Amino acid sequence: MTILDVKSFAAGQWVDTDSSARDIYSAITGEVIARAGNLTLDVTGMLDYGRQVGGPALRAMSFHDRARMIKALAVHLGQHKQALYDLSFATGATQKDHLIDIDGGIGTMFVFASKGRREMPDDTIYLDGELEQLSRNGSFMGHHVCTSLQGVAVHINAFNFPVWGMLEKLAPTLLAGVPAIVKPATATCYVTEACVRIMLESGILPEGALQLVSGGLGDMLDHLTNQDVVSFTGSADTALKLKSAPHILQNSIRFIAEQDSLNASVLGPDAVAGTPEFDLFIKEVCREMTTKAGQKCTAIRRIFAPQAQAEAVISALSDRLAKTVVGDPRDAATHMGALVSLAQKRDVLAKAEILSREAERVFGDPDGFAVMGADQGAFVPPMLYHCADPDQAEHIHAVEAFGPVSTVMPYRDLDHAISLVNRGQGSLVASVITHDPEVAREVTVGSAANHGRLYFNNRDSMKESTGHGSPLPHMVHGGPGRAGGGEEMGGVRGVMHYMQRTAIQGSPALLTQIGNRWVPGAPQVTHHPHPFTRSFDDLDIGDTLKSDPREITLDDIETFAHFTGDTFYAHMDEDAARRNPFFPGRVAHGYLLLSFAAGLFVQPDEGPVLANTGLDKLRFLKPVSAGDSIHVHLTVKQKTPRNDDYGEVRWHVTLFNQDAEMAAEYELLTMNAYS
Repeated sequence: MTILDVKSFAAGQWVDTDSSARDIYSAITGEVIARAGNLTLDVTGMLDYGRQVGGPALRAMSFHDRARMIKALAVHLGQHKQALYDLSFATGATQKDHLIDIDGGIGTMFVFASKGRREMPDDTIYLDGELEQLSRNGSFMGHHVCTSLQGVAVHINAFNFPVWGMLEKLAPTLLAGVPAIVKPATATCYVTEACVRIMLESGILPEGALQLVSGGLGDMLDHLTNQDVVSFTGSADTALKLKSAPHILQNSIRFIAEQDSLNASVLGPDAVAGTPEFDLFIKEVCREMTTKAGQKCTAIRRIFAPQAQAEAVISALSDRLAKTVVGDPRDAATHMGALVSLAQKRDVLAKAEILSREAERVFGDPDGFAVMGADQGAFVPPMLYHCADPDQAEHIHAVEAFGPVSTVMPYRDLDHAISLVNRGQGSLVASVITHDPEVAREVTVGSAANHGRLYFNNRDSMKESTGHGSPLPHMVHGGPGRAGGGEEMGGVRGVMHYMQRTAIQGSPALLTQIGNRWVPGAPQVTHHPHPFTRSFDDLDIGDTLKSDPREITLDDIETFAHFTGDTFYAHMDEDAARRNPFFPGRVAHGYLLLSFAAGLFVQPDEGPVLANTGLDKLRFLKPVSAGDSIHVHLTVKQKTPRNDDYGEVRWHVTLFNQDAEMAAEYELLTMNAYS
């Protein structure tokens, strides 16, 4: 058998292992299949290369440029994923497990690419939150902006997801404009190295954007600065050791940790045997116990059922687990493969022995179970325990056997269930299977503060739900307390971990220039031709149309009321309208004003404006009565390219009355053709 030499990629060069390299073993056979490590790796050179070469190249790209790059990487990886499948079997993973790790990682990149294009500007500065008026007349304003950190992100990843674990960190990091140094767990680093090699050989990434350490980091973390970030996934002990290092603390270096988690699943009081929720619960728990042989940071470790349902849950879980075929993951008939290594098998069995001091094993004998097609690897059966007295138990709520091991515990009522779930002292996810909205509400109020994610499922959502154990790129992944106190993903939130939020204060003109978004009070340019006659490229931020006035008549109001059917008393009954504290008498409909405003600023001829696609932040500020007149200011607020044919223009629209008082304000979205 050829033993793989797992290389590192440092400062633009592939670096071989040296005599310090560690052996890596097949999860299936226990044989040595690879070696990784090099104590002479120039870690300071890698940091300098990322900061001086990769960082500037990424920061020169807009968010949209980076999003297109990430999408191209995802497409390229999708074309080469079979090679990753073939390697990943040796980690003990089945083909279904590959879909979570490899396809899941690629899918995460697609989501971040999409969010980068849809939710972030075609710029290098991200505007966070709303504009703040800091002065009486609006001449001094404030806004929060986010800009790329000028360092590197060091990603330290766990063994269980050698592809997803890297890509779910890499996508938001690259989108933020920060280069990454990836350090995978040595046990499965050969899969990560192959994935990195595919990305680098694509030529899609700028030089210095991605480097790889296969083996130990050496003293790299001692050379980080306040512009660098460490993002860690692994054990709580290792996380504590790394993040409490004096250099990390003294320099306030960002440290994002995702670590141990005793995730729980609760069978709702309403979900009795025979209901769709009961059956769903059994299916979810079994899936979470056996997928990746239970080696998931989100796997269910603690199972809570109403006292009256505990025996039925144990029986149903045992029956379903008995159908699980354990064996060679390369065999399509296998349901659950091996743990990642014999060392991990020893650790899982040792932790299971600790759990057995407080719980009885009711299914799965590690000394007597069938393994299909292999007998030397790191195989264990699914093991189900029953703890009859969860209130007195300590280990059950504190010890994680990182494998196919879970414990059933009874609860008396929902308050008791909530208190037991919270005994985990912080988790990545807790799930509740219930069809009762009040149960969902009570669990959220009583338990959400202890979890990074709450997953509710029932007969209404089960066909489309993604599962207890699936962190989605749209939602935050992380948790308080034992789970590490960190956050990853969560859409654009995940990008912000690699950016600095800064409060910017100044005049409207300066804030407009900084953010590439027009701020009320900034100059308006009115001497150009009508903006609807000009292409996306020809429009500039601040270009403005100021319309002629139009008088609102009582006939206008009544015609609009009868035509639309909106005969609300404030528009039709003078006496009733006067009794309303908001109105001086009969007033014009708000949507009549919007319609007339469009008539005042629209240029009717065919031109570059293709469609009106939305209206945001509408506010009616002052009533308009018959005899009043309105005029409109239409200003280019922001421009965002959308595809090869057109871009989105966000217009700031203000309606004034005859006394120059603001009557309404909103943002109009149009799609405009390029030149």
